[in-house]
Amino acid sequence: MKKIFSFIIVIILLPVLTIHAAITGSIDISAVELIRGLFTGEDPNVAIIQDLRFPRIIIALFAGAMLSVSGVLLQSVMRNPLAEPGIIGVSSGAGFMTILVLFFFPTLYFYAPLFAFIGGAVAFLLVFSLSWKSGLNPLRMILIGVAVNAVFVSLSQLFSSSGNGVVQAVSVSTSTLSMKTWNDVQIIVLYGTIGLILSIIFYSYCNHLALKDKTLKNLGFNVNRARFIVAAVAVLLASIATAIAGMFTFVGLLIPHIGRALVGTDHKALIPFSALLGACLILLADTLGRTLLAPIEIPASIIMAVIGGPFLIFLLRKSDRIYGN
Repeated sequence: MKKIFSFIIVIILLPVLTIHAAITGSIDISAVELIRGLFTGEDPNVAIIQDLRFPRIIIALFAGAMLSVSGVLLQSVMRNPLAEPGIIGVSSGAGFMTILVLFFFPTLYFYAPLFAFIGGAVAFLLVFSLSWKSGLNPLRMILIGVAVNAVFVSLSQLFSSSGNGVVQAVSVSTSTLSMKTWNDVQIIVLYGTIGLILSIIFYSYCNHLALKDKTLKNLGFNVNRARFIVAAVAVLLASIATAIAGMFTFVGLLIPHIGRALVGTDHKALIPFSALLGACLILLADTLGRTLLAPIEIPASIIMAVIGGPFLIFLLRKSDRIYGN
């Protein structure tokens, strides 16, 4: 009953937040005017909202869903409740590779998602290989992930401050979703839909990976193949979200914890629930960022840190449960 109620709440919350984000801002109209304008096409205010607000709303929704599901998958692969694309360096690796290539080859702008995926994969492989020593050590993994993340963030900031216009335009160190276009929407919707569908298809792998490797091998389960597939999907989701929306921390860490508390550890329910809740959270952060101190816009990543940090501390203090138990 708790699981069904939780799904109903987020399913209702998602369109409510979407409509609120669309009608709130410098151009203030009612929901009825928005819907009527979308059908008639005669309201100039609705046309402006359609071109300026709708792309950032859609990107916020997909970025939240993708980063949340990526966190779920990475925690499953690494068997670590603190594994998250922003913490272990996947997001910063994706951002750095995008900036690096565009710094030297700015004409390759439209291939940014591919470079982001390569960068995210390299960062993940670095963390995974350096932290492997007769098995996965959760503490060593997080420490190495933090170090890799710091290196990639510093390098990204170095290239972003170089003065190259294209690099500055796609800088992922700050996550303001302003000036996003429908081209950005097409990219994130395409790759995001593929990644989210794949994550649901391979949900059973995540459930199996909660068991020990030795147990799975005795059952005839190919652990390495499952870990590779799930990790690839997680890196794809986090890398594309970072390339288009920028770097967000806490999303892939906070949402899976909330999801497990509300819908349980079965990834068949946890993955879609995390996608819906993560979409709501990033959209809320972006809406607050552009309305709290308007016309000054606060990056959505800062709002996310303000929301996520204290709430995560609260969750950890209130719960003694360990991931997978």
